[in-house]
Amino acid sequence: MTGLAHVDPHGTALAIGDEALQVHKVSVSDQDNNAYVLTDPASGEQLLIDAADDAEAVLALVSAHGNGGLTAVLTTHQHWDHHRALPEVVAATGAQVLAGAEDADALPSPVDVRLAHGDTVTLGSHAFDVIALRGHTPGSVALAARTGSATMVFTGDSLFPGGVGKTESPEDFTSLLDDVETRLFARYPDDTVVHPGHGDSTTLGAERPALESWRTRGW
Repeated sequence: MTGLAHVDPHGTALAIGDEALQVHKVSVSDQDNNAYVLTDPASGEQLLIDAADDAEAVLALVSAHGNGGLTAVLTTHQHWDHHRALPEVVAATGAQVLAGAEDADALPSPVDVRLAHGDTVTLGSHAFDVIALRGHTPGSVALAARTGSATMVFTGDSLFPGGVGKTESPEDFTSLLDDVETRLFARYPDDTVVHPGHGDSTTLGAERPALESWRTRGW
């Protein structure tokens, strides 16, 4: 399938996907929080990853790229900047709330599905892998989507260009880097696109050579 990329009129960043799965991103807040809307063109069903900060912008993105069929919101982790708009989005759409089990009780909306490593999230005919990445928070989760020509991983604040997310102790850092190495880099190919919770995207191949230096520096 042919990859698609274009500027989203409701956001500040590009959308990447293919004919089987459409992915659009909006950046909100002065913290450059990313919210991603995944749309299954066949069914019109949609999944939102992180209802961050600006409910109006997030709902506009949902409306612009589907038929209003937002079925679920997945929150990657418990930090407030990633779920500030969650109650408004859920009230407007009736979408289910999904989150890692260990972070679920810290969210401002009741969590309908508590996720664990190895679970599957479905969207239309698609099945996405849930990957627990422990360390940034106890219940941080990533979502991996393999479709058509693309493999994409939505990593929240667990993996960025240039390193893993912030941790509060050496033990948390080791936990996070171990999970990132074994559950992402050891499992998915180098052309896998990493879509983080803030800022620009990258690929596993671009980051792989730096893994040992990240471990050495300790952040």
